[in-house]
Amino acid sequence: MTKKLITNGVIVTAADTYTGDILIENGIITEIGLNLSAAGAEVIDAAGCYVFPGGVDPHTHLDMPFGGTVTVDDFESGTMAAAFGGTTTVIDFCLTTKGEPLSKAVEVWHGKSRDKAVIDYSFHLMVSELNDAVLEELPQIIESEGITSLKVFMAYKNTFQADDGTLYKTLQTAKQEGALVMVHAENGDVIEYLIEKALEAGQTDPIYHALTRPPELEGEATGRAIYLTELADSQLYVVHVTCAEAAWKIAEARKKGLRIYGETCPQYLVLDQSYLEKPDFEGAKYVWSPPLREAWNQEVLWSALASGGLQTLGSDQCSFDFKGQKELGRGDFSKIPNGGPIIEDRFTILYSEGVEKGRITLNQFVDIVSTTSAKLFGLFPQKGTIAVGSDADIVIFDPSVTRTLSAETHHMKVDYNPFEGMEVKGEPVSVLVRGEFVIRDKAFAGTAGSGRYLRRKRFGLPAAAPVPAPAPAPANAEPSGSVS
Repeated sequence: MTKKLITNGVIVTAADTYTGDILIENGIITEIGLNLSAAGAEVIDAAGCYVFPGGVDPHTHLDMPFGGTVTVDDFESGTMAAAFGGTTTVIDFCLTTKGEPLSKAVEVWHGKSRDKAVIDYSFHLMVSELNDAVLEELPQIIESEGITSLKVFMAYKNTFQADDGTLYKTLQTAKQEGALVMVHAENGDVIEYLIEKALEAGQTDPIYHALTRPPELEGEATGRAIYLTELADSQLYVVHVTCAEAAWKIAEARKKGLRIYGETCPQYLVLDQSYLEKPDFEGAKYVWSPPLREAWNQEVLWSALASGGLQTLGSDQCSFDFKGQKELGRGDFSKIPNGGPIIEDRFTILYSEGVEKGRITLNQFVDIVSTTSAKLFGLFPQKGTIAVGSDADIVIFDPSVTRTLSAETHHMKVDYNPFEGMEVKGEPVSVLVRGEFVIRDKAFAGTAGSGRYLRRKRFGLPAAAPVPAPAPAPANAEPSGSVS
C-alpha cells in the first residue's frame, strides 16, 4: 500500500515534541497535522508510543576484512539488525588499497551491499595516500558517487595508517571539494612501540590491548588533527571519541569557532576497561579500538553529548565471532580482530541510558541518534527528521517496555552481545523505510536488496527546506504509556 496514516503517537524531532498524525504517500511524508483524513490509507495506531525519525548510524563496518578474517555480519544481517534497533540509514566505510584506483574500492563495496541491504545506506571513503592519481580521481568520485566524507586513519601502522602529510593534503582537498574529513585519532607510531614492548615482556592477555593504547595517545592525535584542520581552514569529524583527553580537545576547538565535530559510541558510554580483564579470554569480546576506558570517562562523554561538545552517536559496528575469530588472538592480544557488535542496540541504549536517566532530553536524543548525522553527511532533510517532503523513515517506539539485551534475542549473526544482561527501557515496535515496513510489530517485514544507495550532498551546502507543514498545538508530551 502506497498511502499510510500514522495516528495517536507523540511525534519527536530534534526541535519539537507534539501529538499529531503523519500522512505518507509513495514513501514521502506529505502532511502532518491533527485529525488527518484516512481515506484510502492504511492506518497505523501509534498510541502509547513515540514516533521518531529513523536513526542514522554514521559509522559501520559491514562485510569488512580485518586481521586475516572478515566481519561475520554483512550488509544483509547487519542492516536487518540495524532496522530491529531503530536505524534506517547506515554509512559504511569503504576501504581502499594503496596503488589501486578509488573507483575499484567503491565498486567492491557496491558489490558487498547490492541486493543485500534492507535499509538505505551510503559510503565513506578511506584515504591512505594522496598522490597525483588519487588527487585526480577523488573529485570524480565525490561528484559521481556522492561520497562526500573521507576517512583517514592515524593508527593501525603498516595497514591503514596514513602519515600527517596525507592527512593535511586530504583536509586541503576536502575544503576545496566540499567533503568532511573523518579521523581515527590515535598515535599509531607510539602504539606500535608499546605493543612490541608488551609482547616482549610476555604481556599477552586482552587487557594489554587497552594498556598499550592509553588515552593520552588518543588525546594527542585528536589535538594534532585539529591543529592540521585549523591550518588547512578545513573541517574535521573525530570518530569514536572514548576519553576526556579527546573530548576536551574537541570542546576547546569548537569554542574557538573551528569546524570540528565529535562522535562517540554506546560502548564507551556504558562499558569500561575492566571488561577486558574477564577470565578465560572473555576479555577478547571487548577488544576494539580505541579501547574501553576507565569508568569515570563515561560521565565526561555524557556531559559532552548534553552540552553539544560531542554531536553524534555511531555504532562502530564491526562484529567478529568470539569462537574462531576473536580466538585468533589467544596468546597475543595484538592478533585479536578489533571490533564489536553494536548496531542493533545503539538507538535503545542512548534512549534508555540518556533520556530515561535524565542525561539528555528527548529532542537531544533525536538530534544525536539521527538529525545531526544527516546534516553533517549531506542527507538532511531527506533523512534525519519528520517533515513534509522528507523520506518516511519512521520508528514507532514503545518507551514503557523493559527488556534485557542478549545474544539469544538479538538479530545479528555474531555469537555474543557485549551488553549481555543489560536491562534497558524502550523498544522499537515498528520501523518504516520510505514508507514501507521493515519491522512490523517486532517482526521482520522487509526484503533483502530493498535498501537504496544514497548519493549525498557536499559538506556545507545549505539543506533544501522541506515544505512547511501545519504544526499542531503541543499536547501531552508523553505517550499514554508511562514514561519515567
